[in-house]
Amino acid sequence: MSGKNIKKNNDDLMEKIVSLCKRRGFVFPGSEIYGGLGGAYDWGHFGVALKNNIKQNWWKKFVESRPDMYGVDAAILMRQEVWQASGHVAGFADPMVECEKCKKKFRADQLEDKKKCAECGGKLGTVVQFNMMFQTKVGASGDSSAISYLRPETAQGMFVNFKNTVDAFHPKLPFGMAQIGKAFRNEITPRDFLFRQREFEQMEIEYFVRQENWEEHFEYWKGEMLDWMEEVGLDMAKVHELEVSKEDRAHYSSRTVDFEFDYPFGKKELFGLAYRTNFDLKAHKLDYLDEERSEKIIPHVIEPTFGVDRAVLAVLLSAYCEDEKDGEIRSFLKLKPNIAPVICAVSPLLKNKPELVEYANTKVYAPLKTEFGRVAWDDNGNIGKRYRRQDEIGTPFCIVIDFDTLTDDSVTVRDRDTGKQERIKVVDLKKYIKEKIS
Repeated sequence: MSGKNIKKNNDDLMEKIVSLCKRRGFVFPGSEIYGGLGGAYDWGHFGVALKNNIKQNWWKKFVESRPDMYGVDAAILMRQEVWQASGHVAGFADPMVECEKCKKKFRADQLEDKKKCAECGGKLGTVVQFNMMFQTKVGASGDSSAISYLRPETAQGMFVNFKNTVDAFHPKLPFGMAQIGKAFRNEITPRDFLFRQREFEQMEIEYFVRQENWEEHFEYWKGEMLDWMEEVGLDMAKVHELEVSKEDRAHYSSRTVDFEFDYPFGKKELFGLAYRTNFDLKAHKLDYLDEERSEKIIPHVIEPTFGVDRAVLAVLLSAYCEDEKDGEIRSFLKLKPNIAPVICAVSPLLKNKPELVEYANTKVYAPLKTEFGRVAWDDNGNIGKRYRRQDEIGTPFCIVIDFDTLTDDSVTVRDRDTGKQERIKVVDLKKYIKEKIS
């Protein structure tokens, strides 16, 4: 059985998560061999798996299982007129201030002392608005017509494809469009690991409704978002709803609810739900013909938006656990099987015994790999080290093939959370794991 649980301390929890992510191949600092690049991270093998499982879970719930949702994957680069019409060129900015002494730049709205530099104590200059879009040029032309931007959000790619979707599928209101994709913001001060980056990924929905029904749809999507958070294993005691005030809302929003999470560095935004009215479709001069009512309208929009990177960070923080047994501290990720990078790990007790390796590979690993996909082979180090490694990866079950297996066709299955071990017949392994993960 597992030992005594240890209370997590916020002071060093982030440091432990960052260390675990690098040590176990989840997340690496971007461009690390050249000194790193602020606000950029690379995803390792298990990080990619965890992130993809979260995205696939989201897509299955919000797209594949619904009859009223249409997926798109719009280009990152779009004509500059898209961003002019949406208001991003004129208004997508954060307040920036520079220290007159050390020349370091800060976001003015995040400073406790608005007059003194937090780094050197020097005097801060005048606050200016800094547009966060990355500007680039498309094609060989050097004039202003070649200007484009790396998209700061995925939403506009859906709005500009609204007419294409309507023409292709003739959906009836209400209906939605969904997209998972990269977005880019030239953050003044990226910080807190995956929380605030310059390159990140979003999962967004634009749900089109009649104006008179927006409130009921808003409440419905709030419930759907909360259900999904619980489904992927977020600690719901750390999730809070914040009604965003008018002065803090985005320029397109008439109502926004932020779902905040208790990160080690404070209560910060995790996901958001916005009522965008008909701002975007109106800006792009798009409308909708209701064939049943024989009328043209400009639908209003409810927007549930999820940050993939912030979701991964919140899941890791929710899943991280420590316990102690016989003076030894064990750290592990209590990930739900539906999103864990590895469902089970298969190990021959000794890797220098060909008969164990052959049995483990052909009769256990290969069939489970075919059935579940997310199955790992682990023969590095002794069994204790393998258990600790798989615990930190978040693998729910470790399967060990020993000498008794060769005579009774049974294996030892160890549970990650409890440490309990059971002898299971090899022929029953698939059924056993399916029942456990369901």
